Amino acid sequence: MIIGLTGGISSGKSTVINLFRKYGYPIVDADLIAREVVEPKKEAWQKIVHYFGEDILMADQSIDRKKLGALIFSNQEKRMLLNEITHPIIISEIMQQATLLQEQNNHVIVDIPLLFESKREELFDLIIVVYVNKEIQLHRLMNRDQINREEALQKIASQMDLEKKKEKADLIIYNDQSIEETERQVLEIIRNHF
Repeated sequence: MIIGLTGGISSGKSTVINLFRKYGYPIVDADLIAREVVEPKKEAWQKIVHYFGEDILMADQSIDRKKLGALIFSNQEKRMLLNEITHPIIISEIMQQATLLQEQNNHVIVDIPLLFESKREELFDLIIVVYVNKEIQLHRLMNRDQINREEALQKIASQMDLEKKKEKADLIIYNDQSIEETERQVLEIIRNHF
């Protein structure tokens, strides 16, 4: 089984991923792959520089993620363009890694923040959403990124609403209580669905 695990920004996906890792499940990290595919001179990097200009590059030719982020968070058209460039390359690499891991493991978990936004549901046998209520999500994001409420709301708004993700999920992990409660839910999923 290839399991897609998603959620929203600051919903606590990393916490849940670490719990699955603790119980021996291999993880494919879409964010890590997303960083690797935009390394200097790679295909996605070339396309991004072509469309967004060399102003987004740092001295070492790597993409300045903050500059690019500032451009796309406030502009849906540019965000969609970036997604069109990167998503197919990222998805291809994710599925290659997951398929390889599946040769040795019955269950592989793919940590993929933008699963629904990239419309890739059909690639997964099971989809788990890590859910947290909006106020907790907002406060976690403000604390994590040291940003104000308005900036945090803007970042949250750049993704599909967590309530909609919850509706599309096969399974939901509610991550707005204690770590012990989150772990209890993870174990329940392992027992009943894996």
